[in-house]
Amino acid sequence: MTLERLPPGRAGLLWLRHRLAVARRGLDLLRHKQVVLAREAERLRYSSSVTREEWRAADAAGRRLLLWAAVVGGAYAVRTARPVGPAVVTPTWITVIGVRCPGDPVVRLPAPDGAGATRSPLVDAAAGDYRRALTAAARHAAMAAAVAAVEAEIATTRQRVHALERRWIPRLEDAAKGVRLQMTELEDSDAVRRRRARRDA
Repeated sequence: MTLERLPPGRAGLLWLRHRLAVARRGLDLLRHKQVVLAREAERLRYSSSVTREEWRAADAAGRRLLLWAAVVGGAYAVRTARPVGPAVVTPTWITVIGVRCPGDPVVRLPAPDGAGATRSPLVDAAAGDYRRALTAAARHAAMAAAVAAVEAEIATTRQRVHALERRWIPRLEDAAKGVRLQMTELEDSDAVRRRRARRDA
């Protein structure tokens, strides 16, 4: 029911009071949701920065070892270090205060190709670092997506709070004042009519 189809008299006032109570309760819940989401966004931002640093560190270590492997073992040692299959990243999903966002992904890495006897230990160490870098990159991507999802929900919640505070609650309050004023005028005119009726009788 909209304000244009407001019931007349006391029924309208009761309807407006109920709507105001619901709107104020909703506003309180949305403000609480904002606080909880802000805390969660901060936690996710921190996790994202940690996973980014893990990714960078593992990648840098892998690059360093791969460079050493190329210097020591030559280009052939590096070329023989390719994996036998693709890595598979499967996202998982979590819900945070009603926001669906990625959790820690499941990363399945290909098994080493078993040609370790012909490769140098530096190539094997570099491959291990790159495997860690891939896992950290997948985790970082999930955390970054989770941060974006939670921040988008914070923005949406902020808009809802603004709409309730600035538009809906003031409209309901103004309508309630109008209904009370109308009821007061009707009661006053009824009182005047009753006095006249008693005086004329």
